[in-house]
Amino acid sequence: MENKRKISFCDAINEALHQEMERDPNIFVYGGEGSIFGSNKGLKERFGSDRCFVTPIAEDSMTGFGIGAAINGLRPIFNHIRADFALITLNQLVNMGSTLCYGSGGEIKVPIVMRSAIGRGWGQGYQHSKSMQSVFAHFPGLKVIMPTTPYDAKGLLISAIRDDNPVICLEHRWLYWQEGYVPESSYTIPIGKGSVLKKGQDVTVVATSWMNVEAAQAAEILYKKQGVDIEIIDPRTLTPLDEEIILTSVEKTGHCVVADNDWVFCGFSAEVAAVVSEKCFYRLRSPVSRVGFAHTPCPTVRILENEFYPNAANIIRSIEKKLKLNPTDLSDENFYSHEHKFTGPF
Repeated sequence: MENKRKISFCDAINEALHQEMERDPNIFVYGGEGSIFGSNKGLKERFGSDRCFVTPIAEDSMTGFGIGAAINGLRPIFNHIRADFALITLNQLVNMGSTLCYGSGGEIKVPIVMRSAIGRGWGQGYQHSKSMQSVFAHFPGLKVIMPTTPYDAKGLLISAIRDDNPVICLEHRWLYWQEGYVPESSYTIPIGKGSVLKKGQDVTVVATSWMNVEAAQAAEILYKKQGVDIEIIDPRTLTPLDEEIILTSVEKTGHCVVADNDWVFCGFSAEVAAVVSEKCFYRLRSPVSRVGFAHTPCPTVRILENEFYPNAANIIRSIEKKLKLNPTDLSDENFYSHEHKFTGPF
């Protein structure tokens, strides 16, 4: 039986890259400078500069370069360090990469993975704070994964690398230091299969990426102080979406809160709310609630950042309103406790 070793989210990604590049010589890693929070460490030394190299910061052309390599039999992994600038890649990804399989009747495969960092840093302001999952998920032909745990990070990334069409992997900066059980051997997690992170009876919280960490804190506080038992569902994959795991939970609890690491208007949380409202309408005991970014560009000043980014307290208040509970005393709770670990990507 394999040891129940614990490693970080970052090391799980690094292990996936090493094992997949060892397995398949057609895989190569390229893109933005630096080691991407250490997740690329050792790749150049092990596989050489032909298979791990830095490119100019030219998002559109470098995406086209990767798509061209993919349709010619290689398996590129594009390190796109900040999701904000992925907007520049959309012509290549949406008009080319995501449509080639459809347009060729399945003859052309485009096995490219684009990894991109999202999430709060050190007062990054509106230029470096966006989450692009709802944009990518909107387009047929693009798969979007958002792993939360180290176990999921390794298994989902391996599945993405082996997929024959474009996969976007969005990684929250604050997750890189989270630790959890990860097997040493190679394994895959099916793209399109969600996970129950915590079982509960009273309220379903569907959360993405870092918001699962906030949901877990909210669940602990509410159970301790109010006796509320929360079930946390991590879709893991936004598209294709595992609707069944969400609907099964809501059928049981009758209540649903969607906590997305993004704006709520026209976002992924709106999609989940629509699916639940349509397919669980007669089982719902309250309207679906959503928690996400404040509807404004992200401010840089710390006190305003705290108002912009959602946390466990926002989830708690949403659930209290839904269940008609008196406000929980949160004066002794510590929120946003991980930011001191963020020291930059290089």
